[in-house]
Amino acid sequence: MKLFTQKKSDDYIVIIGCGRLGASLANTLSEQDGNVLVIDNDKDSFRKLSPSFGGLTLTGDATDADVLQEAQIEKATVVISVTNNDNTNIMIAQMAKELFKKERVIARLYDPELECVCQEFGIDTICPAVLSIKRISNLLDSAGREENI
Repeated sequence: MKLFTQKKSDDYIVIIGCGRLGASLANTLSEQDGNVLVIDNDKDSFRKLSPSFGGLTLTGDATDADVLQEAQIEKATVVISVTNNDNTNIMIAQMAKELFKKERVIARLYDPELECVCQEFGIDTICPAVLSIKRISNLLDSAGREENI
């Protein structure tokens, strides 16, 4: 799976949250020679990263502007917040947009009703529930078409 079709050598991606999604994303980007930094407040979370992970890690609370500055967020082309808490992801994404003037900010949200909050700030969202509903609908539609053949 190629995440970037045209990789620029100066891309710098900051990922907040090193759970299953954050670690998998960081590993994939690193394999594609991405310049990646992962922030998590639990240093043990970094064990989820592949032994071949070529990026950087930073232990700290990303809701703290000093931690984001230490991560050199001002140089980031993309900031992705995928912690396990919607409010934390929204707060970090808003900080990236408003304080650090980042254009590309993505936040994972478990609650689809919170997407409107992010849209107001120009924050892109990924919502597993919405993605699952769309995929299941597609599977049901394709199964129905096959039965009619």
